[in-house]
Amino acid sequence: MPFCGCAILSVQVLWRGIVTDEELKEIVASIAVEHRELVVAQKETDRQLKAQAVEAEHDRREMKKSNRELGKQIGGLANKFGSFTEGLALPSMQQILRSQFNMEVVSPSVRVKKGDEELEIDVLSYANSTLNEVYVVEVKSHLRDEGVDQLLDIVSRFRHFFPEHKDKKLYGIMAAVEMSSRLKERVLSKGFYAAKISDEVFSIDVPAQFQPKAY
Repeated sequence: MPFCGCAILSVQVLWRGIVTDEELKEIVASIAVEHRELVVAQKETDRQLKAQAVEAEHDRREMKKSNRELGKQIGGLANKFGSFTEGLALPSMQQILRSQFNMEVVSPSVRVKKGDEELEIDVLSYANSTLNEVYVVEVKSHLRDEGVDQLLDIVSRFRHFFPEHKDKKLYGIMAAVEMSSRLKERVLSKGFYAAKISDEVFSIDVPAQFQPKAY
């Protein structure tokens, strides 16, 4: 802040010990001018701060909106890719279930609801003959631990939603485009079949000594 000119004048006047009416008026006028300038400057500062706050709030809202839209786009892309993977798996999985496991009925994208509870199965197949077995298939593009947990949850709740199959042996198949060796071992340790994709065709990928678990 510039040094007040009126202060110099005041010191000079007081130093001389003489203050005339004209000099006093000049001092008062100078103080008044500088006060008005200070008030104007303060108002401008307040205005700029308020404008910056409004702009920052606008930017925050726009960023939040953009994040929501991006989340929707990513979610939609994930859903589309998941649907693509399931569609890719279905023809070969139908062939596996019918030829290798002798299933009579193969139903993709099964969703059932009881009250507030819901169960969704990528592929459901069963045979009512002497086999009396049910297979549920979970399809993933990139398998994670959550996918294995999801299949465990499906088999644990299956008979609650499908009491008509309560006397059948229940087996699980985990089909994935990408499945690490660690997760494959976890899948097998739970007694689930592992299925991998090669040349756009899924095939069962288990060791010769593998014993599936009937849930």
